[in-house]
Amino acid sequence: MSTTQAAGKPLRADARRNRDRLLAVATEALTEDVEVPLETIAERACVGIGTLYRHFPHRDALVEAAYRHEVEELCAAAPRLLEADRPAVDALRGWMGRFVRYAATKRGLVGALRTAVGSDSPLFSETRAGIVGAITMLLEAGRADGSVRPDVEGTDVFLALGGVWMVPDGPEWEAQVRRVLDLVVDGLRYRA
Repeated sequence: MSTTQAAGKPLRADARRNRDRLLAVATEALTEDVEVPLETIAERACVGIGTLYRHFPHRDALVEAAYRHEVEELCAAAPRLLEADRPAVDALRGWMGRFVRYAATKRGLVGALRTAVGSDSPLFSETRAGIVGAITMLLEAGRADGSVRPDVEGTDVFLALGGVWMVPDGPEWEAQVRRVLDLVVDGLRYRA
């Protein structure tokens, strides 16, 4: 429901901008503090609380939408990164940088997500499928231009990315995650 209302009508341009701004602010705010008041999110997004509730009738709806938004942004980055004039392995490295932001968001929202949608929700399998699809797109481009090993599948890389969740919280979290992802990308290079 990113650009349409529940009735299936497209959102007006101003309503879409408000919704997008709310999602961006909510993603950041909820990642920092999952208990942030909804009033604070509305204020930071420069909208009234009524506008927030029109788009997201309760906290769980906002949490789920913020997470979905982050995943959509991550997956949409893959084809955009491939448009640049560079080897696909470099596009993959750029995508991995965006994966760090996604990992930080998921790390911050994981408890609230499980409460909002339940651990057996299709949200998690949908997320996995979208991310594996983005990785597969990047790998296929890398195989085509010869910059990525031909024997690796998107699911293999997805599993390797699981190492990110093992990095302990702390001031070095992002730097260590980036080093782990660099190792993954370097291992994917053809003839590395």
